[in-house]
Amino acid sequence: MNRSIDPKTLFTTLFEAAVSAADPSKTIRRFLPPKPKGRTIVVGAGKGAAQMAAALEEAWDGPLEGTVVTRYGYGAPTRVIEVLEAAHPVPDEAGLAGAKRLMETVAGLGPDDLVIALVCGGGSALLPAPAGSLTLADEIAVNEALLASGAPISAMNTVRKHISAIKGGRLAAAAHPARVVSLVVSDIPGDDPALVSSGPTVPDSAGRADALAIVEAFGMDLPEAVMQHLASPQADAPSPDDARFAQNEVHVIASAARSLEAAAREAEKQGVPAVILSDAIEGEAREAGGFHAAIAREIAAKDRPFQKPVMLLSGGETTVTLSGKGGRGGRNTEFLLALALGIEGVAGVSAFAADTDGIDGSEDNAGAFADHHTVVRLRQAGHDPKALLAKHDAWGAFDTLGDLFVPGPTGTNVNDLRVVLVR
Repeated sequence: MNRSIDPKTLFTTLFEAAVSAADPSKTIRRFLPPKPKGRTIVVGAGKGAAQMAAALEEAWDGPLEGTVVTRYGYGAPTRVIEVLEAAHPVPDEAGLAGAKRLMETVAGLGPDDLVIALVCGGGSALLPAPAGSLTLADEIAVNEALLASGAPISAMNTVRKHISAIKGGRLAAAAHPARVVSLVVSDIPGDDPALVSSGPTVPDSAGRADALAIVEAFGMDLPEAVMQHLASPQADAPSPDDARFAQNEVHVIASAARSLEAAAREAEKQGVPAVILSDAIEGEAREAGGFHAAIAREIAAKDRPFQKPVMLLSGGETTVTLSGKGGRGGRNTEFLLALALGIEGVAGVSAFAADTDGIDGSEDNAGAFADHHTVVRLRQAGHDPKALLAKHDAWGAFDTLGDLFVPGPTGTNVNDLRVVLVR
């Protein structure tokens, strides 16, 4: 490889390749359904829903109408599709109104009508729709408990769909007898479309007993009204074999796997052999960071299991289980700070991790850069890296060093891109 290549520049190039591979304007046209005899209605939700809507307008040869809901600041210009904005990751009243608007949009359709659902990551928080007698406050409490629990995203969405009037296939059921074609950008390890945004148009087989088991397994303290709801038949979601879904179609148009492959091709083009470890890594971010650091140390010292130089790539969605009052940061910066501790002093190792939607956690960065000097530099700046990790203030660590990665919203979301370079 060219040793003059700056790792930050190289990592940024790989990130751009990964995001480009998930750009709906480049993928959506291949999955368009035939035009219907009746109306074509568009609904959707997620952090990239507005960009998906704009791409659909460009690709669709015929009349369209409908509404999508995205995160504040993530809108995109559209001609006819209405774009609403709401809060993420904590639901708000605007999201409640957006979910109601989507249900109204699909009401009263006939068998000659077509619904195109544009679904990507983030829709779970953007579409609060409390079921039964539950309230928005109840759904916010559940969301906060889920985010603090350390549960994987698949488990979180199993709980979410059982307290919702729109998730778990309920939006598609409301559209019946119209045909529903779901175009999904997956941010879920394993790319199960029923789990993306808690599957508003795609049911799955998990039942309320599964949701209750998850609540118990992760020790979640949920409002009594929520627990009563989960224990009642009212929480049951439609089954995948429900006749209302028989004519529907689901297409995953972009995913972490495809973006990782694009990043690997770009690395090879830059003269660095690349290895994809997995596109479905879950678990605690700091533990994943330690695992990646251990592999990097083994390669640096013994040229196994891969010979250096090599680029290690991985995707998926890790979690951060908060212990006490957390600092600022997200799963990617926490991953990197743990990795930096694990590669301290191991020359020639550098790393990058970022959320492909452009935002990691609650700040404005997508992730950060790290290398074998990171921990030393933090100590020289008067900080204890282990203490920062313990209080989940990885953002503060990388902000101090000027190593945050801030690309802004990307318009898509296929989870995280993690890169470790061993020269």
